[in-house]
Amino acid sequence: MAAAATWCYRGDPEAEQSAVLVQFSNGRLRRPGSLRFAVYRNRDAAHPRRKHRRILVSETERLSYVGDNFSSGVMASDALCRYFVGVLDKDSGQMEVYNAEIFNMQPLLADNLIPDDMKDYQNRSFREKMDLCIEAFGTSKQKRALNSRRMNAVGSDTLNTAVTKAAADIIDAKGVAALIQDVAQDDVQNVSTILPLCNEDADKPEDVYKFEDILSPAEYEALQAPAAAFVNITAEEIAKKTEDKSHCSFVLEELKFLPTDEKSRDHKARCLWFLDTLIKFSYLKVIKKKYPMGPECPHIISRKLMKNFTSLTYNNGSVQNLISASMKTKITAYVIALALHINNFQTDLTVLQNDMKLQESRMTDIARAMRLKISKVKGLLGLENDHNHKLGTLSLPLPVQKASGNQQKRKKMN
Repeated sequence: MAAAATWCYRGDPEAEQSAVLVQFSNGRLRRPGSLRFAVYRNRDAAHPRRKHRRILVSETERLSYVGDNFSSGVMASDALCRYFVGVLDKDSGQMEVYNAEIFNMQPLLADNLIPDDMKDYQNRSFREKMDLCIEAFGTSKQKRALNSRRMNAVGSDTLNTAVTKAAADIIDAKGVAALIQDVAQDDVQNVSTILPLCNEDADKPEDVYKFEDILSPAEYEALQAPAAAFVNITAEEIAKKTEDKSHCSFVLEELKFLPTDEKSRDHKARCLWFLDTLIKFSYLKVIKKKYPMGPECPHIISRKLMKNFTSLTYNNGSVQNLISASMKTKITAYVIALALHINNFQTDLTVLQNDMKLQESRMTDIARAMRLKISKVKGLLGLENDHNHKLGTLSLPLPVQKASGNQQKRKKMN
């Protein structure tokens, strides 16, 4: 509840017929009639806005109060309406009406004052000194931000104590072994969100990672036009593309072995074109264009890349699409799945690793997460690191998933 008192400006010619209404933010006054107020006005009478600025101060036995009509604490509603005070003459029955201003009186605490002792000021932290500067000279926006930060501040010691106690309670209740099992389960769930849908009950290798889960019928149909260049490619063109390195090594090598059957040739060309686009897309960091792969890429494919293989991030006041580390892992998994369909479910992981610019251990981890059997073979001549290539094979029954190296180390430590 607010307590109100009416006062007239004195020594202010422009406000002799104005009244001051005050309300106190921290409750109702017990003896409002015992208060005395002082009004201060800005000396710059020539300035059209500053000449109307007023500061109202008051003091009780316990607290000092201050209010003004120009700071960020002034209610926004005050600028949208006018206030009046009516004085009724009981004898004549007539009322005189005066303009009025409302001042919201805030308690002036010791923390809001700049200390006179310079030694105390020098001992303050940089953050505390900056806060004092904002209080004295900051803009309205900076002052609002400062007040908001102070209101939402939580004592770090109290928070750390609470977190430590909560962690200890959980460990006592569940035990270390159960917590390790929970972490392992979380890791499996996190991996499952970036890998293609795996059908563990499949009867055939082609049904483990279904082709329709990699490319929908509509997306597959849209690849006909851009993949036509691969369908009709000649040996001379392949040699020229190999020299220019305009496509990844996996695609250039597979183009040499396109089937002669028209339907099978068209199918492989579409798969190779999409795989090449996926790998090129993985090289990007922040997507700044609506169609990053150029006008020759069908719109349905561009939308698929942006929706399924990027993360949204907020930077410099705008939302951007970012290819994060997890999204790069997801692209790699889909590239492996598509390469398996192209190569009868056996593919050279080392060639794909070089095309994706990944470390061998990272490619191996992804392949094992996809339940592939990994073996060593001699690579193709002419390719980088043509010895000791890793071959990934998808066969049934699927291998049992094992805990990652990090999980095994964690178990040994405990």
